[in-house]
Amino acid sequence: MYRMILAVAAFAFVVACDSGMPKQDEAVAQDKSGEFEKVTIVEVASDGTKKGAVTVDKVVRTKEEWKERLTDEQYYVAREKGTERAFTGKYDKHYEDGVYKCIGCGTALFSSKTKYDSGTGWPSFYEPVAEENIAEETDRSFGMVRTEVLCKRCDSHLGHVFTDGPRPTGLRYCMNSASLDFEPEE
Repeated sequence: MYRMILAVAAFAFVVACDSGMPKQDEAVAQDKSGEFEKVTIVEVASDGTKKGAVTVDKVVRTKEEWKERLTDEQYYVAREKGTERAFTGKYDKHYEDGVYKCIGCGTALFSSKTKYDSGTGWPSFYEPVAEENIAEETDRSFGMVRTEVLCKRCDSHLGHVFTDGPRPTGLRYCMNSASLDFEPEE
């Protein structure tokens, strides 16, 4: 009986610790000083040209603030690590010249020059516009091990990267349209 109680308590602790609360909500709840982490990203022109590195405040918002700024689908995908249904996103078959940016903070993520049709139903790119603008984490959800791609500045979930892409990188950054915004080339 004692072991069963310990097992139930341990399970409850794990569930409570992994409540799905985005890291940022935890940071907002814990950081009363108003000072946030700094990150270095690369600014990019609408034609994909790198302007240079800048150090900026990490974008941190509460759950309520994110919900005010994003649609329900954008919130589900970007903040709750969801996935839009294949072949439904507005950028899957989108081939205009420009830069794809984070829906949460506007950080440049991918250039149309590296976009290709992977046939998966999601916008796919063979490399980010700047490695400094993304973060990668191991994702063990759904009984798989994948590499999750996040916006470096605001921790928005973008999608996953796989090693079955085209040359020159061999990578497929399989992104959700709901996590992206588009800036046409000027």
